[in-house]
Amino acid sequence: MRRAGAWIACAAACLAGALHAEEPWVSSEGQGINAARFEVPDDSYPHRIMGAIPERRVLAVRDAQGREIRLDLREGPEPDHVFEDIAPRVVDADGDGRLDVVLVEADPRLGAQLAVYSLRQGRLVKAAATPHIGTRFRWLAPAAIADLNGDGVIDIAYVETPHLGKTLRVWSWAPGGLTEIARLSGVTNHRIGDEVIWGGLRDCGQGPEIVVADAGFQRVLSVAFEGRQLVARSLGTRADAAGFDRAMACR
Repeated sequence: MRRAGAWIACAAACLAGALHAEEPWVSSEGQGINAARFEVPDDSYPHRIMGAIPERRVLAVRDAQGREIRLDLREGPEPDHVFEDIAPRVVDADGDGRLDVVLVEADPRLGAQLAVYSLRQGRLVKAAATPHIGTRFRWLAPAAIADLNGDGVIDIAYVETPHLGKTLRVWSWAPGGLTEIARLSGVTNHRIGDEVIWGGLRDCGQGPEIVVADAGFQRVLSVAFEGRQLVARSLGTRADAAGFDRAMACR
């Protein structure tokens, strides 16, 4: 099942519904990582914020030559972490011309963080990450990956605690990793139990906009930079599947 109003993966690919043991590859064209998926459900951190979609412990990717590389968190430096996301996103996250994977990763004590994985010398490594939210069972929902403020640097946006704090945070690449450049309260892109992340990135001819819902999940909003500030405006549609479809299609 596909819904245009639910932003989950790279480009226009959007996946909805429960992902099963043999999950689909999320694919893109370019150097570095060409496809990615999660494998191996894990019950060690039973948050279950994504409905029937479980947390997972393995990230599998294919490179440009078709080789498959897997990262099992149990075998790495953070063995108690899990991947807590709808699907991985294959996108050039740092602007170096090579595709990376952007995903949500969770610590059992500190909650979620947004992480970027890259291929280096045939191995998957965590190239950058935001700080963990700081509390168990606290989550974030990715919203957009693009140059959002026109400065030529890739930005990554997510809604932190979309069911509680409902704060859009935007991070930009800088020496040493990711730096927060803006935030806006009172918006969300997910409801408890939803198996999709709603809205996403659009450009209707006026530059990049992030499509989200208002805090009460009643109206669809677009959020864009005006100078250094994030500004939200109503798009005049209800926050349901049809409303998000219209917003993402610039209608």
